[in-house]
Amino acid sequence: MQLILLTCGFILLTILVYFLMNVLYMKFHQPFLVPIITTTIVIIIILIVFNIPYDTYMIGGQWIDKLLGPAVVSLAIPLYKQRELLKQYIFPILTGVLVGCLTGMVTGVAFAKSLGFSKELALSLLPKSITTPIAMQISAQIGGIPALAAVFVIIAGITGVIFSHYFLTFFKLDSTLGRGIGLGVATHAIGTSKAIEYGEQEASLSSVAMTLSAIFGSLLGPVIAWIFY
Repeated sequence: MQLILLTCGFILLTILVYFLMNVLYMKFHQPFLVPIITTTIVIIIILIVFNIPYDTYMIGGQWIDKLLGPAVVSLAIPLYKQRELLKQYIFPILTGVLVGCLTGMVTGVAFAKSLGFSKELALSLLPKSITTPIAMQISAQIGGIPALAAVFVIIAGITGVIFSHYFLTFFKLDSTLGRGIGLGVATHAIGTSKAIEYGEQEASLSSVAMTLSAIFGSLLGPVIAWIFY
């Protein structure tokens, strides 16, 4: 009985906090108030204040975590609706994703290496712009630390969502193609959730870019790691 109450309690807590943070974001619509960020911060504060172990929270939180798979699969709906647009711009999409994926991986490793980071740390940083499960696999394959790679992926996604508006505005990227591909390549699933705010076409392009980045990253990651090390 206690287990059931804990499970339901933490599920309801997470949903309630997310709902309130989403209301806050919709009211002020500031990049720093993106629900995925504010919800995480509030949940962490609650766990610390009430001295609740993370493992205890995950008794209920794990069920929300399991919804990640269906949430990603649901991106196929706008993808299907915009299939004609994807066919029309297939070459620019492939080119843009390939260049973006290469740039993200090469600059990450080069920056880490220039600062004297260890090989393990640099290779964990390499797949930072690829969705978490694939990034962890790539990191393990090339000699990085999968758990650390997951942290870098989350940081890349959150910072990308926060600053994406400013980058898009500064570089005057107001096209559907530019916004969708940029968010999908640089900030994976978190960026795709942001792309939905711009429209269905951006969401479709972002989900395609995220998927292609995972494929390109899986193929190019070991090659880039070999070049640098």
